[in-house]
Amino acid sequence: MDFNSSGGGKELHNKQFYQSEESKPLLGEMSAPTPPEGNNIKLGAGPCKRTLLHCSSGMRYKLLQEGDIQVCVVKHPRTFLSKILTSKFLRRWEPHHLTLTDCSLASATPTGYMEAVLSYSTIEDLQLLSWDNAPKYCVQLSFPGGTVLLQAANSYLRDQWFHSLQWKKKIYKYRKVLNNPSRWEVVLKEIRSLVDMALNSPLQDESIHQAPLQIISTLLAENTNLTSQDHENIIVAIAPLLEKNHPPPDLCEFFCKHCRERPRSMVVIEVFTPVVQRILKHNMDFGKCPRLRLFTQEYILALNELNAGMEVVKKFIHSMHGPSGQCPHPRVLPNLVAVCLAAIYSCYEELINSRDNSPSLKEIRNGCQQQNERKPPLPLRLLRPETMLRLPLVIPCVTSPLLSFCVPLSVVYLFLSFTFSFSFQPFRSDYDDWRPALASLLQPIPFPKEALAHAKFTKELKYVIQRFAEDPRQEVHSCLLSVRSGKDGWFQLYSPGGVACDDDGELFASMVHILMGSCYKTKKFLLSLAENKLGPCMLLALRGNQTMVEILCLMLEYNIIENKDTQLQIISTLESTPVGLHMYEQLCDRQRELKELVSYYCKPTKAQTPHDADLARLLSSGSFGNLENLSLAFTNVTSACAEQLIKLPSLKQLNLWSTQFGDAGLRLLSEHLACLQVLNLCETPVTDAGLLSLSSMKSLCSLNMNSTKLTADTYDDLKAKLPNLKEVDVRYTEAW
Repeated sequence: MDFNSSGGGKELHNKQFYQSEESKPLLGEMSAPTPPEGNNIKLGAGPCKRTLLHCSSGMRYKLLQEGDIQVCVVKHPRTFLSKILTSKFLRRWEPHHLTLTDCSLASATPTGYMEAVLSYSTIEDLQLLSWDNAPKYCVQLSFPGGTVLLQAANSYLRDQWFHSLQWKKKIYKYRKVLNNPSRWEVVLKEIRSLVDMALNSPLQDESIHQAPLQIISTLLAENTNLTSQDHENIIVAIAPLLEKNHPPPDLCEFFCKHCRERPRSMVVIEVFTPVVQRILKHNMDFGKCPRLRLFTQEYILALNELNAGMEVVKKFIHSMHGPSGQCPHPRVLPNLVAVCLAAIYSCYEELINSRDNSPSLKEIRNGCQQQNERKPPLPLRLLRPETMLRLPLVIPCVTSPLLSFCVPLSVVYLFLSFTFSFSFQPFRSDYDDWRPALASLLQPIPFPKEALAHAKFTKELKYVIQRFAEDPRQEVHSCLLSVRSGKDGWFQLYSPGGVACDDDGELFASMVHILMGSCYKTKKFLLSLAENKLGPCMLLALRGNQTMVEILCLMLEYNIIENKDTQLQIISTLESTPVGLHMYEQLCDRQRELKELVSYYCKPTKAQTPHDADLARLLSSGSFGNLENLSLAFTNVTSACAEQLIKLPSLKQLNLWSTQFGDAGLRLLSEHLACLQVLNLCETPVTDAGLLSLSSMKSLCSLNMNSTKLTADTYDDLKAKLPNLKEVDVRYTEAW
């Protein structure tokens, strides 16, 4: 059926009773106040009750896209509306599954009343309707020549249909009006009205705020000749919608243009700041939304254009982290790093493409252009080091292959440093909680080779690597090593001979120092140094670097170097400097003493039985930090040797059988040797006072207390507090 057909000539004479929705101003309110319940508005002679634009206070509805509802269509002149509503004609209801498209109301079964679609443009009025002795939950849609009645199952569904239809109709009109603007003064008013409608709508749906942004985005994309003042007015008008929504791609282009053309505008600070903060704080996939990343980048560069720009950038980063020591937003740092990496990579990508006129990533994605369609190569003067700091910046996913603005790479580097929250003052960091995550993000070295070979880039990034090397946490400084074997890490890049080394190996030496201080695989690390970095180590040792001298001495002590000629070279290197000669002599003395001790106690007699002083001398003669098994059985050691035993953090098995080790030493061991698993105290003078302290050593799985002064109560207490204890020997004790 045709909803546009007229019901009679009298319709033109009766329009004074109804104000056409098309004639209502778009700047009007979306809904009118709800009359008190029970007040009837009589039309004609019939007892019809009509509640105009009813909206339950505080109720929220999801925007309907489709649904089942009862439909009745009445074709009539408007003067007879009340009489028709009271007739039995309204008993003819049809069930339909209606879909609310962008421009019309259509049925999944186009038959009967809904044989033809009902365009929103033909709907003159939209109201809630109820009358006596009739269905209560109805929505009335007035069109030329008739009325469409929609009957819902309850009041909530009725109101949901009403607000959804009202929203679809309003959005359709705004889209139509703003699609062909005439005067920008009127357009600005309509934009403000559209924003107010979205903010005051009882519908709670993501599209309620996205649809107006899409309309405005399309409007701006089709009208690029706006003045700067028009830019600011539109941005201020749509600002309330951006508080909880990300701008669509075309709107991001508009924001980027404003940041480039008017970076000192107050709109950048007042409007864009909360938008960028929302982008960075949420789990944003910049791969799917590259223009949001570009907008964030342009915003940062606009901040840099302000007076004391880098201080402003630093304050912005502080606002993203928060005043506490722990950042409450885990996505901020990865998103900031992604923005930085994209900016840096794009600069060098443009430089690479300019050298050989090769297709960019954008061209590869969209199909490579013909040779004559590509941009001409940059002049040779732009490839010089002093001019590399200002290159055209291009983001591969941006529509235009070459943007008409330049970004100094130095700004990107400074932004990189501040993004990573590192001050240029040595040994100082603003946000320590970001550093472990940053180290793991940068461990794969996600920079192009051209950037790593660029002196300015590596110099600025060096401050970040220094902070990694100075950090005491192993999860931070261990990221200086490569992700996997065969791939260089920051340790290799900043070593003497590496592409980034510009300080004769000072940073390399500090990295080696911190890695050796915490590395639990010392021998493996020394093997890798001997295999790949022995030359740089010897060179720095010749210059008197104490860390490298210690490294060479450890290589000799652990027999890392098997080649005799290489050993002689290392010895010659150590003897070339005073500090090296001193350490090498100490190494020789320790090895000589160790050899004497071994030969002296190889066949010990009673007079030669080791004492506490002998144990201290033995442990001080070498590095025993990795020692796991130690037997002092049948020696004359006492509790005093516990001071030396606690210096062996890796100790897992300790045999003290038939020694004078007592309660005091046992208490000291229980406080420091948390990894101890096997302990033999057979025939020692320990008592309950010392044995009770073993309850804190949760790793103990084997304990020999044979022939000690153990009591039954202490034994029961130890069994209850040591869940891993499996082997126990309590023979010849009270607990036996």
